[in-house]
Amino acid sequence: MTALLAPPEGRQVFTREIEPVPSDIDANGHVNNVVYLDWAQQIATAHWRARAPADEQGKWAWVALRHEVDYRRALKLGEVAHARTWVADAADGPRFDRFVRIDGPDGAMCAQVLTTWVLIEQATGRPRRVPAWMVEIFG
Repeated sequence: MTALLAPPEGRQVFTREIEPVPSDIDANGHVNNVVYLDWAQQIATAHWRARAPADEQGKWAWVALRHEVDYRRALKLGEVAHARTWVADAADGPRFDRFVRIDGPDGAMCAQVLTTWVLIEQATGRPRRVPAWMVEIFG
């Protein structure tokens, strides 16, 4: 992935502001790469909780299958990042792609993540096809 990620026109986007804490900073004086991945997971989870009906949340779980991360700009302590996430317009069986872009206070992209998640039915622990209603609530 080399092109800058941006949500398609009209796509529902979920946002969060993130401010690094001292433990996020590595020996190079900026946010550690692993922290960006944690933030991507946090915003994905928050997006699910905000959009999915409460009675459905206990029936399903999402498991990350694959992460692809690009890093472009160092984020430092004291800077506030703007994180955005959106999902693909269609699922592929139990797989659903999610996009996360984290920009610095200057608007420059710090990191972007393409993650493939797999839907798990909690009662069985098995992957299940993503139902149409799930795709719709994120659209």
